Amino acid sequence: MLSWESKDIMTDLPATVTHRRIRPFNTRETYPEQNLDNDLCQAVVAGKMVYLRGQVPQDLDTRENVAVGDPEGQARKVAENILLLLSEAGAEPRHICKVTVYLTDIRYREVVYRTLGQYLRGVFPVFTGLVVVALARPEWFVEVDIIAQLD
Repeated sequence: MLSWESKDIMTDLPATVTHRRIRPFNTRETYPEQNLDNDLCQAVVAGKMVYLRGQVPQDLDTRENVAVGDPEGQARKVAENILLLLSEAGAEPRHICKVTVYLTDIRYREVVYRTLGQYLRGVFPVFTGLVVVALARPEWFVEVDIIAQLD
């Protein structure tokens, strides 16, 4: 029996778990200014389902923030991250079913949606948009999570 208190929960998963975890990381390195220690990943492929972690305007390799102060540039980086992770998961934009967009200011809605729409033209996913008080870092204006289903 596994316990959530186990420090090695990711390595203790039973062999019957078939989910593929893409770009695993620990929040200790990702958010060094915060007192966190969680094992997460950028994407999970579970059967034919693909779940992307909320993507933010940050380089996936260097963790460097991108387009600080620029909602259009942030939306572009988020979309690029989404396309990259979908590819790493064996998916394409056409597989996207659900998009959830989190904005820190309603005034960014038009530019963010217009930018995301350029990357998702012809996909026709369901879209939900929320305005939130804040994201994990104050310089981030937009975060987007995705659910996709492979053929």
